[in-house]
Amino acid sequence: MSQLAELHSAEGARTTADGMVLITYGDVPAEYTAGRESALLLDRTDDTAVRVTGSEAEAFLHRILASTVKGLEPGRTVRNLLLSAKGKILHSMELEREAEGFRLVTEAGRAGELIQALDMYLFSEDVQLVDDSAQSAPLVLTGPAAGPLLAQLFGGDLPGPGEHRSASLAGHPVRMAQRPFAAMPAFWLDAGPRAAELWRALTAAGAVPGGVAALDSLRVEAGGALWGRDVDDNVYPQEARWDDAFSLDKGCYIGQEVVAKIDTYGGLNKLLMGLRLDSDDPVAPGTRLFKDDGGEWRDLGVVTTWAYSFALDGGMALGYIKRKHQEIGTRFRVGDGPQTATLVEFPRGCAEPGQSSPP
Repeated sequence: MSQLAELHSAEGARTTADGMVLITYGDVPAEYTAGRESALLLDRTDDTAVRVTGSEAEAFLHRILASTVKGLEPGRTVRNLLLSAKGKILHSMELEREAEGFRLVTEAGRAGELIQALDMYLFSEDVQLVDDSAQSAPLVLTGPAAGPLLAQLFGGDLPGPGEHRSASLAGHPVRMAQRPFAAMPAFWLDAGPRAAELWRALTAAGAVPGGVAALDSLRVEAGGALWGRDVDDNVYPQEARWDDAFSLDKGCYIGQEVVAKIDTYGGLNKLLMGLRLDSDDPVAPGTRLFKDDGGEWRDLGVVTTWAYSFALDGGMALGYIKRKHQEIGTRFRVGDGPQTATLVEFPRGCAEPGQSSPP
């Protein structure tokens, strides 16, 4: 549950019935526009974290995780994955190299599971795994004005791409990192228990608070998959377009052989793609996609996220489409109803913070 639930409620934001998910602060088009043209502030305070320390922590993580860990200098941050032996995604994380070890930021409620998964590969190594979630409450700031806004609030010494560093606000520490979020350029800011103070300072400086409605519109247009929404343990990283989260050069790690074979020989059974809907009617996750093949309707895909696309001026979805049916322009029937979906290029691409994304 968001650590800012009471703040959002007091501000009149719309949330899910249980109060766990922030939907919107009341103006989704304005929130979407902020993400494209200025600075959109998103609540990720329910994300969790694991701290990994010990003299053999670097070698241990490098041996099992999918992206490079060995040789990272303190202050660097990389996206990383823990894969199964079959090469499918078990855990995703943002790995931050610290002076005394590593910090792994992962999704809500998954710190304990990640610790258990990592512990399975520990034998006699000098490695300690600690749930650091109580000190973690990240916020995400995305949009071309994110950098200038933070420079004004914290001073000009901001982290560059793939970097994290410490800052302070009113004398209190703030962890700051620059790394993508859901295929969007972003800054991550974490003031721990003082998340509400940081949220208020950012909105007072001009950041537009927003929720998942605007986020889904932005990330669907950019092809940004999220764990639990578009990705689970049945998905290979290449299928989710998470190519930035694994290495083909570092040598052996869990699932490496499968990942390398896919890169060399292809053979993905499905790929996350964008679909333009012929109406604005929402489509539930898990809805199957059918294609007429010689008079027979074949099940060839599944929807994972629906959102309204302001770029396309209509409904759009992310979904997995089986190979040999991924040509742009291919049309599908959505579930059992009359609605149809057509494969399209993603309307928006990624850009570095402080720059506009391609129109």
